[in-house]
Amino acid sequence: MSTESSPKLTHSINLHTRSGDPLQVIAAPGVSHSDFRNAIESSLFQQWLKNIQTESGLLVNGDMSLKQVLIQGVDMFGKRVGFLKFKADIVDKETGSKVPGIVFARGPAVAVLILLDSEGKTYAVLTEQVRVPVGKLILELPAGMLDDDKGDVVGTAVREVEEETGIQLNLEDMVDLTAFLDPSTGCKVFPSPGGCDEEISLFLYRGNVRKETITQLQGKTTGLREHGELIKVHVVPYEKLWHSTADAKALMAIALYEMSKKEGLLPPLRS
Repeated sequence: MSTESSPKLTHSINLHTRSGDPLQVIAAPGVSHSDFRNAIESSLFQQWLKNIQTESGLLVNGDMSLKQVLIQGVDMFGKRVGFLKFKADIVDKETGSKVPGIVFARGPAVAVLILLDSEGKTYAVLTEQVRVPVGKLILELPAGMLDDDKGDVVGTAVREVEEETGIQLNLEDMVDLTAFLDPSTGCKVFPSPGGCDEEISLFLYRGNVRKETITQLQGKTTGLREHGELIKVHVVPYEKLWHSTADAKALMAIALYEMSKKEGLLPPLRS
């Protein structure tokens, strides 16, 4: 029996950096050739490479260097990479120390703050979902992932709301709350940038409904069962929303909504 180990999977990428040194991408043991290729070609990895070379990127001013990336894990969603785990060896040149470089890449996502006015009271719509990573059921805003950074953000938001709540929204009534952020932010929010690349666009939808609609939504079961989505709809008075959920998306959306309303940035509600 041969005891020789198979050669390491490697790939070299030329970056637009001051040093001009190529980046070596290496597959960790257990990562197949196809997963390695899919990881390198994925929009998740390509967007990360783009980010570190932009005007505000880590490699732009030459203070940091990137020599190697270790691809550690790939989860496929059908034919595309859904989740990607890798470790980047980034060194601060002044101190010679490595900076934390473990990355869980899942890409862009959208979420919608739905506010429904009924009989003089405003309600917010939440979904209750099984969230295995935290081991709990979580109340959160309707949300979903984009296929890539060029995905239809508004269309995805509307589709996710319909799938998760059954509510059909008009594209014209959607307000991009993250668009009110300073352009230097990229007009997205990052819930956990210390370990994850996820960037979220937060939208607002406002509408007027009859009381029966609120009653019908409360406790409604929805979701794509074939995708493992087990969702229950909850409707809560808006004034109680901020302490009814631990969902970061909801709390960020509240802050953006309240500040944009205070600054007079919101368009008038269509009748």
